[in-house]
Amino acid sequence: MVRGRSQKESEPPASDLFDAVRAAQSDMQSLVDEWLESYKQDQDAGFLELINFFIRSCGCKGTVTPEMFKKMSNSEIIRHLTEQFNEDSGDYPLTAPGPSWKKFQGSFCEFVRTLVYQCQYSLLYDGFPMDNLISLLTGLSDSQVRAFRHTSTLAAMKLMTSLVRVALQLSLHKDNNQRQYEAERNKGPEQRAPERLESLLEKRKELQEHQEEIEGMMNALFRGVFVHRYRDVLPEIRAICIEEIGSWMQSYSTSFLTDSYLKYIGWTLHDKHREVRLKCLKALKGLYSNRDLTTRLELFTSRFKDRMVSMVMDREYDVAVEAVRLLILILKNMEGVLTDADCESIYPVVYASNRALASAAGEFLYWKLFYPECETRTVGGRERRRSPRAQKTFFHLLLSFFVESELHNHAAYLVDSLWDCAGSQLKDWESLTSLLLEKDQNLGDVQESTLIEILVSSVRQASEGHPPVGRVTGRKGLTLKERKIQADDKVKLTEHLIPLLPQLLAKFSADAEKVAPLLQLLNYFDLNIYCTRRLEKHLELFLQQLQEVVVKHAEPVVLEAGAHALYLLCNPEFTFFSRVDFARSQLVDLLTDRFQQELEELLQSSFLDEDEVYSLTATLKRLSAFYNAHDLTRWELYEPCYRLLRKAVDTGEIPHQVILPALTLVYFSILWTLTHLSGSGASQPLSPQKQLLNLKGRMVAFCELCQSCLSDVDPEIQEQAFVLLSDLLLIFSPQMTVGGRDFLRPLVFLPEATLQSELASFLMDHVFIQPGELGGGHSQEDHLQIEQLHQRRRLLAGFCKLLLYGVLEMDAASDVFKHYNKFYNDYGDIIKETLTRARQIDRSHCSRILLLSLKQLYTELLQEQGPQDLNELPAFIEMRDLARRFALSFGPQQLQNRDLIVMLHKEGIKFSLSELPPTGSSGQPPNLAFLELLSEFSPRLFHQDKKLLLSYLEKCLQRVSQAPGHPWGPVTTYCHSLSPVENTAEASPQGYPHSKKRRIEGSSRQHREDTSSSQEESLPLNSILPTPTLTSTAVKNRQPLGGLEEIEEEGGSESKFTQGQPLSGTQRSRFSSPQHFHTPLNPSGPGLGNRLTRLSLMEEDEEELEIQNESGEEWQDPVKHSSPSEPGLDLLDSTELNVEDF
Repeated sequence: MVRGRSQKESEPPASDLFDAVRAAQSDMQSLVDEWLESYKQDQDAGFLELINFFIRSCGCKGTVTPEMFKKMSNSEIIRHLTEQFNEDSGDYPLTAPGPSWKKFQGSFCEFVRTLVYQCQYSLLYDGFPMDNLISLLTGLSDSQVRAFRHTSTLAAMKLMTSLVRVALQLSLHKDNNQRQYEAERNKGPEQRAPERLESLLEKRKELQEHQEEIEGMMNALFRGVFVHRYRDVLPEIRAICIEEIGSWMQSYSTSFLTDSYLKYIGWTLHDKHREVRLKCLKALKGLYSNRDLTTRLELFTSRFKDRMVSMVMDREYDVAVEAVRLLILILKNMEGVLTDADCESIYPVVYASNRALASAAGEFLYWKLFYPECETRTVGGRERRRSPRAQKTFFHLLLSFFVESELHNHAAYLVDSLWDCAGSQLKDWESLTSLLLEKDQNLGDVQESTLIEILVSSVRQASEGHPPVGRVTGRKGLTLKERKIQADDKVKLTEHLIPLLPQLLAKFSADAEKVAPLLQLLNYFDLNIYCTRRLEKHLELFLQQLQEVVVKHAEPVVLEAGAHALYLLCNPEFTFFSRVDFARSQLVDLLTDRFQQELEELLQSSFLDEDEVYSLTATLKRLSAFYNAHDLTRWELYEPCYRLLRKAVDTGEIPHQVILPALTLVYFSILWTLTHLSGSGASQPLSPQKQLLNLKGRMVAFCELCQSCLSDVDPEIQEQAFVLLSDLLLIFSPQMTVGGRDFLRPLVFLPEATLQSELASFLMDHVFIQPGELGGGHSQEDHLQIEQLHQRRRLLAGFCKLLLYGVLEMDAASDVFKHYNKFYNDYGDIIKETLTRARQIDRSHCSRILLLSLKQLYTELLQEQGPQDLNELPAFIEMRDLARRFALSFGPQQLQNRDLIVMLHKEGIKFSLSELPPTGSSGQPPNLAFLELLSEFSPRLFHQDKKLLLSYLEKCLQRVSQAPGHPWGPVTTYCHSLSPVENTAEASPQGYPHSKKRRIEGSSRQHREDTSSSQEESLPLNSILPTPTLTSTAVKNRQPLGGLEEIEEEGGSESKFTQGQPLSGTQRSRFSSPQHFHTPLNPSGPGLGNRLTRLSLMEEDEEELEIQNESGEEWQDPVKHSSPSEPGLDLLDSTELNVEDF
């Protein structure tokens, strides 16, 4: 039995039913049957047990006794239970964590559904006090306690859903009864049975009464619960209501699919919470998917269509995906509803960075543009193979959409968006290649380039199975079936394209924009098929075309693609390796002979025309591209290239376009020689000393050449020399001997002081230049600025790597760190990563470098402006911002950084008093304003250290001979930052304005930061009232916090300013966030835990979130909106920082 018999009669068995549902060990139907049996034996006790089940499900420890049930009204019972509710924790069964509660909501809903189902034929109409249960749930749903409101709303809505199913069954029975009655009445007098007619009439009357009772219950639940709770403050409750009304409309459309009910879903489409909007869209999807129901949705669609279309741009990706899928259903089932303007607002989403959203938009595009023209006809229930004409029509439509829309520059993202819904068409490589090889194809130049890009993108997608770079997908890997399909597709595309690739190269060999992607096709082939399918003759044709392309073009993208394609074929494991190796030797011999001939002409001639210069430059570019991928050491290109560069440095007569590839050739020659020595040294520990010294000499000579090029007049040569020099210095640093390669120790090279100085000077002149304002990113100038920014980031990353690997003196990092704040938007991620790793290497030295950076900036400003009113200058305010960033970089480890912060303060005090004012002058020391920068580090100090520093400052001030009659302003500010928290109000003399107020007047961002800082310094922790954890969402009368009044009194002028100015949205969130108010462990004691609590006010991430500009875009193009600080990149990897368009 469900009810325990051992309990006293006055105490209802409140826990048996609840524990059984929570455990969910037995079948729910048998559990309900047992309860029904106990209810029939004692209706009052059984119904009371059911009430207490709902009370326990709310998490309330109280119970409803028989006396309460008989003598008290529902409102009085609820008030009594509210008083007994335990508010020690915010959790209740529907939200409690842990495995035992995860399935409770499902069991709870199943119990309600089963209860109504088991009662629908008897007890529901025969004495069961459903009205009392509905009244109780209605009262609980209006409670101020969130647990009562949430649980009772869920129960009421599930009860309503079950009643809707009962009402639907009654409606079907009524219709069936009516048909039987009409059939019986239409019979002839001899065949008609009066008793049958009478019984049918009685049955119809009974069904009508039952339906009226059910409708009364549903009306009570809808008006008493839904109408009030669909706009509840709790999003979970709103989501429950919308989800259930959607199911009512689908299951019982005749009663609920009306505008009077649909309006609730339409209104809630504007809900601010993601889950609620998601439930709205899913409910509408269930309605629009049924074509029979769409005629009754016309008025709703016309009213809320604009909102549904705009939700495609929702900031939550899953909501946007559901919005697109809803619009697909509207497009399929309601012709003409979506206008061209509506569709055009959805088309750009195919280029979204989120793949699920882009794929949904691709499906919409397919059904709108492609499906009506390329529809597959079905014959006998089977899909017939698409005709070649239909396939070509598909590609023509795809071309016209991509070219005419002008939404994006890369077709790979469009192919990926259409892959899930039109993959079979996109994998029709026969139609694609036939379109490209047709003589009378009538395709323009742009269309041909786009079609080639579509071909390469579809081949890549089929071969690799992952979306293009920058598109986010939540999947971790492919399933076994998908991997099998991928392998089969790779074989098919290879077999089809191997014979056609030479023809495509021959046709488009003159166009670099078309031939480069065609050469990339080899990346996605199964190259073993050249052997297994006996296709060597096509390999010969490909090698011939490759040689023609290389000799014909000098563009880097074509040469790199050709060199990489040849590298893929030059695998010794392939049986055709000897053929490919011979072709490679022929090509390199041709290029080398041409280079030697042109070089001699250059060295001997006093004048070269443009054609000769271009020819030599093109040959050097070809050799450089192939030297990058292939070992060309046996052609001995180092000596002639070095002679060329030496003449360029000595005479300056060599054109700069010749110098650039020559530098790269020498660089690759050194690296390949090092590779040979490293490989031979593994098997021969005593590597020939002569070879090592020869390589060392070449490397040193090349570094001297690059050092000379740093002062060249051409900026491209300067930057190329810097990149190659930084890479070589890193490769030949002491770390090259790590991993058992001690035999390479003679190659280790460390730069001299002059070279280090030149590298740092180059960085200042070419990287830390005034940042320009970028436009929308669409003009040619914007693209050029973005490319220049990427190049500067690459240069900075190379310099930072030299610092971190010990090639350069770590003190040189001060030249980088002092630009942290000014160039935060351009290089903030790189500088922050460098600072973090430098601190990991040596925390003490890193702290000294930070102080050195501030000293250098201060000294520069002092020399430019003089000591008079130095702290009023904008440049000084920027220095304070930089000092704050440095302070935040120490993180929350206050105890770990204690000695470092104290050392930093002492060194700063020494610097501020290192120079005295002129004799006879009453002015302050010129470096004294530096103390204001030090004050930014004061919040990181312990209380005891502040006292020691105050005494240390007093001793240092006593040594100053000209002691003023009144305190100096910077000294007062610094003392104020070191004063104990409790005495902040007395620490600042009234005669001196607080220096931070000047910064408040500078900008709103500084106002936010300073207000936070001043609160941190002046906020007494013991004045903050502890905030208890409440489970109620009631709007209660709030008592004014006395601590806030104390803050106003102690905050001085800053607090008044803060209180008098309206806060922006960001400011409000900063001051109202719960993480800024903590209950101290020991409010009255000066212990460590009390002070460590204040560290939550100093979180670096929160500070940076306020400083950075927030992006208002809800979805981003993965290419057009590339971020320099994209997660997942090694910020110090120059190859990844050299971002190029895809």
